[in-house]
Amino acid sequence: MMPILRRSVAMAALLLIAVAPALAQEGGRIQVASGVQYEFLERWDTDRLNRILTVSTPEFAGIPVTYSAARNAVRLYRVTYASVIPERGNRPTTATGLLAVPDTAETGFPMVSYQHGTVYGRQEVPSFAAQSPETQLMIAQFAGQGSILIGADYFGLGLSEEPEGYMVKASHQQVTYDMLMASRAVLAHLKLTSTKLFLAGWSQGGFVTMAFLQKLESAGVAVQAAATASAPVDVFVALNGFLSFPRPNDAAWVNSLFILSAFAFENYYGVPGLARSLINDEYYDLARRAYERQPFNAAEVPTDLRKLLRAEYFDPQFFAASAYGRLVAQTEAYRWLIRTPVRNYYGESDEAITTGLGQLAMTYQRAIGAGNPRVEAVSTGATSHRGTFARAVVEWKTWFDAP
Repeated sequence: MMPILRRSVAMAALLLIAVAPALAQEGGRIQVASGVQYEFLERWDTDRLNRILTVSTPEFAGIPVTYSAARNAVRLYRVTYASVIPERGNRPTTATGLLAVPDTAETGFPMVSYQHGTVYGRQEVPSFAAQSPETQLMIAQFAGQGSILIGADYFGLGLSEEPEGYMVKASHQQVTYDMLMASRAVLAHLKLTSTKLFLAGWSQGGFVTMAFLQKLESAGVAVQAAATASAPVDVFVALNGFLSFPRPNDAAWVNSLFILSAFAFENYYGVPGLARSLINDEYYDLARRAYERQPFNAAEVPTDLRKLLRAEYFDPQFFAASAYGRLVAQTEAYRWLIRTPVRNYYGESDEAITTGLGQLAMTYQRAIGAGNPRVEAVSTGATSHRGTFARAVVEWKTWFDAP
């Protein structure tokens, strides 16, 4: 080969290496590690982000909230990655999630891992952000101000082909942990780095956040801080309240908590007939279609739990001793010695999470000997379930940004 031609080829090769990450951002699914791929979705500019903060979120939450304006545009990626299902003998599976990167000249950013709440559409999740108002707020408030934002689509959601693993603790821990590892691999390919790691989650995602924190602490992964809003850290406490001590303001949609968890526990823990043992025959097929995201009329699902559920489950002793009740009792995410600073935000008019449940992790931790002060429960005032999230995000941002 002639010297000039050699130099030209070498320069072309170097140029290709330099721009490869940029090209990868623009189209196609790129493999960066074993079982980890990513694809560029779209770029959200600051005008779009600020509309989310000033118009879309207040409409979603039903209350006015003032957020700090977005400073930079954001590039959105879908990450597809290999994972396993712990409850099914670590059977291999594939999951998806969102990686949102500030569109700036910086190369190092703090990272926020957001765990989403209960959804009723399979694609109302982070990697389909246009269908997820909660994810949109997190993108606008965090990624729009210079933080990397990641968010796993739980098993059975996003592009996952599994049945939904609703409130299945070890699976939630696995899918979020593997999303973190996959995101770091993608960032390395993009020649970006994450610095501090923060966790945040709302509703179901508050439970997942605490469960994720437990796994990260066990694995020795440093977390700067973790924050939740309306977190059902003890599902037995939450469901017992709806059955035995209902409140006048209990949400009509709490029926879905029983439906989704019953079918998910049946599938993931391998207990045939579990959902049928809980749900009255008249509504079983309707409930199954709801869980499987098949067409159904939501108006036909009773909001009166005494119509939906078998009468014996309203006996606290029966509920506690039942196969379903025993699995529910294991579904908690606060009974370990927490080392990371945690703030659990709760609303005093929340139609799903009581004040006591909102304070439960703090109460438990402070009951340990002289008391573990690392967990705080913080009121957002007389806010609804959505309002608690909308107000808490402001507090999360301020806390995470503090020196």
